[in-house]
Amino acid sequence: MVAFLDSLTIRKMTIEDVDDIYEVEKRSFAVPWTKDSFYYELEQNLFSNYMVAEIGGKIVGYCGLWVIMEDAQITNIAVLPEYRGKKIGETLLTFAKQLAFELSAERLSLEVRVSNYIAQSLYKKLGFSPGGIRKNYYTDNSEDALVMWVNLK
Repeated sequence: MVAFLDSLTIRKMTIEDVDDIYEVEKRSFAVPWTKDSFYYELEQNLFSNYMVAEIGGKIVGYCGLWVIMEDAQITNIAVLPEYRGKKIGETLLTFAKQLAFELSAERLSLEVRVSNYIAQSLYKKLGFSPGGIRKNYYTDNSEDALVMWVNLK
């Protein structure tokens, strides 16, 4: 799976990418996942599918997807701050939706901070609709998460 948007490439994440992914993670989230979390996802979680976005060989973003039977879940999606606003997140999420569909998922969901209107706008653009609230979901500040869904079939 490869896409080109100017010099953007989307490809499957490998173990060798973990250090770079961890840098994206730390610069994107108040409570980042650990490197061990990514190693687990890549080496042991049979339901996980992760992809990276590269420009000129530099990893600038990533997206994680779990597919369990007919349900798919975006685990994380992040783009380095200096590369945001260039449709990289949109491209990653579009690829994740397509992969979920190809893996026979019927629905795709994700959680987003209720205050993150920029991300919510992107998700709505790609067909996601609000489906509920997870109270106190985020551990850094107890912010609620908006659960958003899209039907794939």
